[in-house]
Amino acid sequence: METLYKPEGNLLGQDEIREIASDPKLLEKARVTGRILEGRAVICDSDHNLIVDFGGLRGIIPREEAAIGISDGTVRDIAIITRVNKPVCFKVTEIVKRPDNENCLYLSRKAAQEECRRHLFENAEIGDIVDARITHMEPFGAFADVGCGMIALLSIDNISVSRISHPSDRFSIGQYIKAVISDIDRENGRICLTHKELLGTWEENAASFSAGQTVAGIIRSVEDYGVFVELAPNLAGLAEYREGLSVGQSAAVYIKSIIPEKMKIKLSVIDAFKNDYVDRSLKYFITSGHLSKWTYSPKGCDKIIETVFS
Repeated sequence: METLYKPEGNLLGQDEIREIASDPKLLEKARVTGRILEGRAVICDSDHNLIVDFGGLRGIIPREEAAIGISDGTVRDIAIITRVNKPVCFKVTEIVKRPDNENCLYLSRKAAQEECRRHLFENAEIGDIVDARITHMEPFGAFADVGCGMIALLSIDNISVSRISHPSDRFSIGQYIKAVISDIDRENGRICLTHKELLGTWEENAASFSAGQTVAGIIRSVEDYGVFVELAPNLAGLAEYREGLSVGQSAAVYIKSIIPEKMKIKLSVIDAFKNDYVDRSLKYFITSGHLSKWTYSPKGCDKIIETVFS
């Protein structure tokens, strides 16, 4: 699927958008053609209308036009309030001259979302890779904008192969990511995502390491039989149990052996310590296109871990 609609924030500050805001003829053309533009919401007034700064112009998104679901009550007004100081996409519906001869714009975010939703549900397929932006997180998963403020769910189990205790272990609010569509519920207007398939197979990740190295890791699980240490978002090894270790600690680990046929990396913890810095940078091995099947396990391994997109 061609990605025509980006998460909110992608257009903000672009030269072309600033040019439209400064040229009345281009602004009128955008209104007539229904072009999707973007500005920053600066005020939510007492009636829950959004005031938007668009290149020095002020626009108004009436409450009912602030998002799909507001007018029928399926989406609460908190969804409008929380847009303040954030980018919002919109279509220009009306340009009115004020007494001071300045333009006042009437805008609709809902119209932009409806166009994006139509495109997604008519063209998207399970397995398509899309751009997304993390909007908020819960213990069970992350919510991401997949275009014009349309939100999809990314469950915690699908974020990475290496297990994490909360999505904030991997993401931050506002972070742009790549994701794969894992489910489309056209009847209820819902999309679910997965992410781990883009972070590389076991072999692709293990290729960065070799036995005898001492490398950095993060302790993700402490069990009676051993300690799981994440070496990369899609790769973890097992070290011997040692008292005093806890989940979330940074660690220096010695790689004792790498066994592809068993999909195992044996480690020894050299040092562990609390580290407030969290590296959320991600290396994607696949960044675009469509996935039909993804196999994590190395060739010759008895255990097969794969995702089939149907």
